[in-house]
Amino acid sequence: MTITLHTEMRGNIGHIRFGKPPFNYACPQLLGQIADAIDVFDATVDVRCIVLSSEGKPFCGGADLAGDETLAGDAGMDAVAGLYGQAMRIFRRRKPMVAAVQGAAVGAGLGLALAADFRVAAPAARFSANFVRLGFHQGFALSHTLPRLVGEQKAALMLLSAARVKADDALAWGLIDRLAGQDELLDRALDLAAEIAENAPLALQAVRATLMADTLAKIEAVLAHEHAQQSILKQTADYAEGVASVFERREANFIGR
Repeated sequence: MTITLHTEMRGNIGHIRFGKPPFNYACPQLLGQIADAIDVFDATVDVRCIVLSSEGKPFCGGADLAGDETLAGDAGMDAVAGLYGQAMRIFRRRKPMVAAVQGAAVGAGLGLALAADFRVAAPAARFSANFVRLGFHQGFALSHTLPRLVGEQKAALMLLSAARVKADDALAWGLIDRLAGQDELLDRALDLAAEIAENAPLALQAVRATLMADTLAKIEAVLAHEHAQQSILKQTADYAEGVASVFERREANFIGR
């Protein structure tokens, strides 16, 4: 498992760029490194806004439930709990964050994109909560963050159909905030961050804290609920079939057990 993470300051903007080729799969170690970098920027007085981006074609392909032995093994749900613990650290940051989404944001990758305050996406971006296709329950607090952004009906459609939402639809739905060309994606994400960063830093943190005050408690509670449901469904034949079908690139044959 090769994880790369680079940070840099661009004026009052802290930029975090991560990579875990080829699909940038989420895992506790990757999220922990992202959370560590966010903690550093939170503690850096000159940083007023954070930009999160990734290397390669996908933004984040989700958690590798078939290929990652840590997540797929008997203790896999303990690893998922660790992943959600790191996710909670990301949600608890003090400063606003913009995600630059260049490609697929799937499953936990969608959760990571929605953990940012704002999203700028390229035309090639795709957004999918594909958990039911795996015989699984959604996680990464998507039970709360997704309907909060797009409304309950569209969230239900994404969660129950596992449909892939294209970038233009994502913009119309409010899933992303701006659409940018592939070659200018990072620049446009930095532009949005600069619009935020030109404002008073203590006021930015105070306003974000107010906006997130009730939300953080709801996210923590929903993460615990999601983990409990995932732990139950992980024991089913449908989950084993769903994960195998993705790994083997074929249609799943679910039996309801």
